[in-house]
Amino acid sequence: MPVGGSGSSGASEPVDRTSLDKQAFLKLLVAQMRYQDPTSPMDTTQLMAQTTQLNTMERLVELSDTQREAFALQMRSSAAALVGREVTWKDSETTTRTGVVTAVSYAGAVPTVRVGDTDVPLDAVAAVTAADPTATTPPTTPAA
Repeated sequence: MPVGGSGSSGASEPVDRTSLDKQAFLKLLVAQMRYQDPTSPMDTTQLMAQTTQLNTMERLVELSDTQREAFALQMRSSAAALVGREVTWKDSETTTRTGVVTAVSYAGAVPTVRVGDTDVPLDAVAAVTAADPTATTPPTTPAA
């Protein structure tokens, strides 16, 4: 008998099983305190060290989030600075194209720049030069 889906799409974020998150660390710490041997209680120095580790982990997570946000903002600023500039990118494995950036989109995870009728991901841009102010041509493929 075939088994149907449970209503979920089946696609989920991969889980990193090699590291502990804050909740798992806290659960382990509480369990360790709850089930400690009454004849040999946990050393207060050890408890303080674990509490410090938890605090350090929380701060590192906050720092990582802040860096991620700063990087996203930097990518947006970099993309905006390309408007009116000439960029070169590889359209495929072998085709290099050049054109003037006319717009920027922040719709995806990586900003894209509009060159003619082509959206180019910012991370695909290989070179940036000052554009000829009189040129408003669509992207070109250099002669071989």
